[in-house]
Amino acid sequence: MNDNLYLGIDIGTYESKGVLVNIEGKIIAQSAKRHELIVPQKGWAEHRPIEDWWEDFIFICQDLFKKNSCNPNNVKAVTASAIGPCMLPVDKAGIPLMNAVLYGVDTRAFKEIEELNSLIGEKTIIDFGGNPLTSQSIGPKIAWFKKNKNDLYKKTHKILNSTSYINFKLTDNYCIDHFSAANSTPFYDIKNFCWSDKIAPNLINLDLLPKLVWTNEIIGNVTSKASKETGLKEGTIVTAGTIDAAAEALSVGVVNPYDMMMMYGSTMFFISLTDKPIFDNRLWYAPWLFQGEHCSLAGLSTSGTLTHWFKNEFARDIKEENAFAILAKEAELSSIGSNGLIFLPYFSGERTPIHDTHAKGSFFGLNLTHKRSDLYRSIFEGISYGTKHVFDTFEELNILPKKLFSVGGGTKNLLWSQTTSDIIGINQIIRKNTIGASYGDAFLSALATGDVKKDEINKWNLVDSEIHANENKIYIKGYKNFRTLYERTKDLMKEMDD
Repeated sequence: MNDNLYLGIDIGTYESKGVLVNIEGKIIAQSAKRHELIVPQKGWAEHRPIEDWWEDFIFICQDLFKKNSCNPNNVKAVTASAIGPCMLPVDKAGIPLMNAVLYGVDTRAFKEIEELNSLIGEKTIIDFGGNPLTSQSIGPKIAWFKKNKNDLYKKTHKILNSTSYINFKLTDNYCIDHFSAANSTPFYDIKNFCWSDKIAPNLINLDLLPKLVWTNEIIGNVTSKASKETGLKEGTIVTAGTIDAAAEALSVGVVNPYDMMMMYGSTMFFISLTDKPIFDNRLWYAPWLFQGEHCSLAGLSTSGTLTHWFKNEFARDIKEENAFAILAKEAELSSIGSNGLIFLPYFSGERTPIHDTHAKGSFFGLNLTHKRSDLYRSIFEGISYGTKHVFDTFEELNILPKKLFSVGGGTKNLLWSQTTSDIIGINQIIRKNTIGASYGDAFLSALATGDVKKDEINKWNLVDSEIHANENKIYIKGYKNFRTLYERTKDLMKEMDD
């Protein structure tokens, strides 16, 4: 009998999760720990790297070993994933110099985006890095850091993302996988898969960036110090890991060209494998986890985050533990189309396909007959309209998915998931295991050690059900109004920030 276990831990926007899995993909133990998204001021989004990332990792490790009397000596490899792309400067000792600046939900560097586009040229940036400069890009965030926190910049030894920080804490090695690094526009050369300052020679010293590796590589072993903190056996194999969305895609069987993952989380995120690189300024491109493979990516800035906001601000009369369930039941009482409401989900600007850091959220069409249930339902419809905008873009580029695999907490919300299929017009495949990235991390642990092959994820995680799309004329009209509302107000949105 094979007693090997594979550990996967994912650090999310609001919660960290971990699993111990055996060679057959059976979950032996699970753990989770919540933390908060920090919003110090408008347009900013941060985490505390020690408290929210590393201490969560420690807690989950120790908690997993307590459950089912799991023996750390049986853990053959560990893989971490985390939110990304993030920017975290650390000093020579690897100590964070500030809170981590998060992914596209943090829009503080909008001026730097404009400046770099003007200085370098948008076409040059896309030709070199495969991606436009957006709130998702690391380069403008570093430029902001250099400009506004120059005293800290001078003390910086490395600039990490969330996963590379965890890996440093485990191994003392600084590295980042190519998939994550592709967000480091404008100093990741997408054609040669290397760091380069060719188009931005004065932006950064390349020595500040971690070593580039492929996601399935082994990057080191658990140190004595990390062993004492986490409970992991010293010498345990550590793999490169990646951004959470990629691990989540792998967890539900995205392994072939034109497979797509749709992740319902704090944000909506989409990863579609393609048979060749697709460069378009409305989407993102990245090399996939494995050398020679490609993917197109998209993401909305806010989705699940909006349900948390709504619960906190408009459902204070409901007990915390029951709030989402009760709100969902209320929303089902509202009619399709939310009694005429149109919701723009742009509470933190928007990522794809509009890449507008100035975009604003709104409820449009309110009158005195509207209830809380209408507002809550309109949030799901607005997110789904934003999702359709993404899928329309994929369709224009002839890369619509042949198989759409959905994952994340939103798959448990039948109203949200059914509304999404009805609006985008595509069926969704749901796997039995939808816990997400941590499960994909565990699979990456087994993959890196050579104990499984890529297609064995289909044996690990079987298909459970399918959500069928139903066309509705109300949604067709609603989507048209959604697109029109943004186009007619986007200039005003920008003026509000001037």
